[in-house]
This record gives sequence, structure tokens and C-alpha cells, in this order.
Amino acid sequence: MRLYLINPSNPLVSIVKVKESRWNRYRVWKPLSLMVLAGLTPPEWEISIGDENLGTPDYPAMPRPDLVGITAFTSQANRAYEVATHFRRLGVPVVMGGIHATMCMDEVMERVDSVVTGEAEGIWSQVLEDARNGILKRRYDGGRAQISDVPIARHDLLATGYACGAIQTTRGCPLNCIFCSVTAFNGAHYRQRAIADVVREFQLIREKHVLVVDDNLIGTRHEQIARAKDLFRAIAQANLRKQWVAQATINFADDEELLALAANAGCIGVFIGFETPSPEGLRELGKKFNHLKDRDFRASVRRIQRHNILVAGSFIIGLDIDEPGIGKRIAEAARRYGVDNLNALFLTPLPGTRLWDQMRSEGRIALNTFPEDWKYYTLTFPVARYKHLSLKGIIEEMISCDRDFYSVHRILRRVWSSLCQRRKPLISLVGNLSYRKNLRLNRKSYADFKSSVRAGI
Repeated sequence: MRLYLINPSNPLVSIVKVKESRWNRYRVWKPLSLMVLAGLTPPEWEISIGDENLGTPDYPAMPRPDLVGITAFTSQANRAYEVATHFRRLGVPVVMGGIHATMCMDEVMERVDSVVTGEAEGIWSQVLEDARNGILKRRYDGGRAQISDVPIARHDLLATGYACGAIQTTRGCPLNCIFCSVTAFNGAHYRQRAIADVVREFQLIREKHVLVVDDNLIGTRHEQIARAKDLFRAIAQANLRKQWVAQATINFADDEELLALAANAGCIGVFIGFETPSPEGLRELGKKFNHLKDRDFRASVRRIQRHNILVAGSFIIGLDIDEPGIGKRIAEAARRYGVDNLNALFLTPLPGTRLWDQMRSEGRIALNTFPEDWKYYTLTFPVARYKHLSLKGIIEEMISCDRDFYSVHRILRRVWSSLCQRRKPLISLVGNLSYRKNLRLNRKSYADFKSSVRAGI
């Protein structure tokens, strides 16, 4: 039995255009969910994983499979349907899962043979057995998997072509921000894999650099942070010689022991969602956690950086309180906080989020011809109607923000600061040049976007 597991691309996303910017190789990560499913697949299945982010495979030239499995975020849905159509025309059954299939099940069911909603680990063996027997059901609901059921991923199936490996150690997030679908998909309960399993999987990753894909690596409660410390101790003791980056909330900066242990375990960078420069914006987004205890963001960032860990800050443009000039204000805030990289995104209503429900009820989802318009739901295009910013205005704010933060002068200052503090200056340089290189690609994408979308945004 032959199984193809496919991660479709979205050609509108500039960071996957590796051929246009070699720096993007450092910003593309492996489709870990497919590698996990491969780890659950019995040996009688011959498995191939196709990641279109590294280039589209020549599907017609490939041997005919017995089953195709596709995963997709919302922005990948259009391409997922194209791939599904190709194989279904050959008489090959196609099953699709992931967050878009879960949140837009009825739409997906019209275009594939079977849909897996929720987390697939607990139901995958049944899917394969039914496919083998020719009795594939229209829907399987995986619900929330037992974290102990998550196997070691098949890293050997995607051994080349990536600068970074990938691993997951936890699932779930209790914060439930208005714009984020993680809580709806993975739940608010914070689930943690066994430390021994995480260390063993780390040892199987060939790449020196690794992305820890957890939405919140350390959690928010005392016992969750204690577990993170134990994990870091175990990784350090195993002497893996890996350097890794992760996502965490700003409370990562609050515990010196935690920071020291993370650095000793190989942490070289952390992505933190600051989201907005104003307390009012944080309240709008439902992210009050960031302003607990009257936090000093600059001091928090400095504490992290003193442990030789780079900080990438994420911000959102398009909140109801955002007015003209917000782009420069975000760039100024990022400089004031002292982050090493800035990742600014458009406020995007994704299916399954409270923001989606709110904007849909208010008639503010501007690009709503589905599934065609899903390709724009990348967080890098303005797909809604924003309270104080027109389509042209919000794009100008994004360009202003990126141009300000990633000017040559400011990049050189940040890299020089990293060099003086012996804080990964080469990685800082690569990260900044990657973002700057994409500014030209982004401007072209915005021009094409404005010329192709309907009026009225």
C-alpha cells in the first residue's frame, strides 16, 4: 500500500519563495503534523511526504498511490483542493485534516473523500484500516489526542532541504486570544509530552537548528514552568548540541533560573507576541496577560537577551483602536523594547476564532468569496474592513513599519549591539537580512493584491 502525505503551498506567501531569497530557507519549517502521522503508520504502508514549500512535486510522474492525506491551514486550502482534485480524478481516495478541515468541515467535505477533524493521532489507524478495506468514512473526529499517543515523528522522511528541524513538546493554550484559533483547535488545557520522549526525538533530528513549534513552550502556571525547567535540564544533560528557537509569552522573562536553563539547553531565540503598543489594544485582543504587574517590556526583553537569547517580537496592525501612524508607532515600540526582529502582521479573522465570529456578524469580512479568497488569509494581506484604515492606508502602514525597522542603518545597529554583547550576531544578521530582502517581494505582493481584489475594503 502506498501513502502520500502532502503539505500544500501558498504561492502568495513570500517566506516560502526560497529561490527568490536564499534567506527564506531559514524561515521554512517541516510539516511536523505529517511526520507525526507517518510515525503512526503501520510498516505495510510505503510512505512519501511531499512538502510543496520546497517545490511542487511532479505528481503525474509519481507512482499512483492507494491513499493521499493532505493537511492545510486556511491559507493553503485552495492549493489543497487542487491537489485533491488531481488525485481524485485518478480514482485515488483523498483524506484531508488539519485546522481548516476542522473549522470549515462542510466546505472541505465537498472536495475530498474523507475529512478528519480535530487532532488525528487517536483516529489515524482507523482511517488507514478503512482505506485499506475500501470502506473509508466521510468523516472521522479525532477530538483531542492523548498527549501520550503522540509518537516520535518520522524525521528521516524529510532529511534534506531544510535549515531547521521541528519538534513539538506541548499542546493547548489557556490564553484564548480573540484572533487565535489554537484554543478552539487544541483546547485550553495545557498538555505536555513526556520529557524522555522529547529528548529521544531531539536526538533523531539531523539539523543543528530546531524550531520548537509549541504555541507556548513554558505555559503560564507554576507547575507548567517547573516542567519546562525539567525539560531544559534533560536536554542539557543529553548534550544534544542543538540550537533551538521557540514561542512563549512574555513571562518567559520572569524567572532567571528558567532563562539560564533554557540557554544551557540550547535556546538561542524566542518569539513573543507583543501584539500592540497600547494597553487598550491588548484589552481589545483579549491579551491582558501581557500587562499583568505593570510589566516593563524593555526590561523583560533585556533579561532574556542577557542569557544570549535573541527576541523576535510579533505585532498586529488593524485593531479597532489603530489609526494612521500605527505602523511607525509599532516600529518605535519594537525599537524601544529592544527586540532583535519584528514580525508585523495584519489583523486577520480566521475561521474558528472569536474575531471571525465578531467580524462576520458586523459584516466586516471583506474578502468573502470562498474558497477562492482563502489564499489571502495568510496574515500578510488585509482581508477585512478596518475601523480607521482603508485598504490603501493599512498597506501603507505595514510598509512604513517594516521600512522603518529594517532600514540598513537600524539593522547595522542591532547587529553591532549583538556583536558587542556576544549575542548571536550572525543569526541576528541572517534574520534581519531575511526580513529586509522580503520587503521588495512584499511591496510587489501588495500591488498585485490591490489590483486583483474587489473594491469596498
